[in-house]
Amino acid sequence: MPYELFIQATFSAAHNLREYKGKCERLHGHNWRVDLHLAADRLNREGMVLDFTEANRILREVLDPFDHAYLNDVPPFDRLNPSSENLARIIAEAVAGRLPAGIRLAAVTTWESDHAAATYRPGSPPGLPRRRPGKPGGNKEVRP
Repeated sequence: MPYELFIQATFSAAHNLREYKGKCERLHGHNWRVDLHLAADRLNREGMVLDFTEANRILREVLDPFDHAYLNDVPPFDRLNPSSENLARIIAEAVAGRLPAGIRLAAVTTWESDHAAATYRPGSPPGLPRRRPGKPGGNKEVRP
């Protein structure tokens, strides 16, 4: 897709990582930054991928339930560990479901600090199969 639109939004939220051995297992907060990349093969009749106002409205609609919240209490993070990686995927899926026809979500990056971020790209090829020892005489292939 030759055209890409990029917007950024922020929100503040607390969380703790379940089953994590380290200081992030304790309650803490971040001023999250979210980078959203949208892609299209062609521009609309106004010469845009999507109006920035509309892109910002969609992203804000997705982020508002997380703003000034304890993420571990907000679905789906009441069941799913609220890691940066999971947050990026959940935001991506929610935004993708709100996009007009002809526009594809290219990537979402969630920044929990100026130096730490996770990116989710829908449709990325899965990782190569891993190998683990099997019965004597061979290895079993294991999918991630």
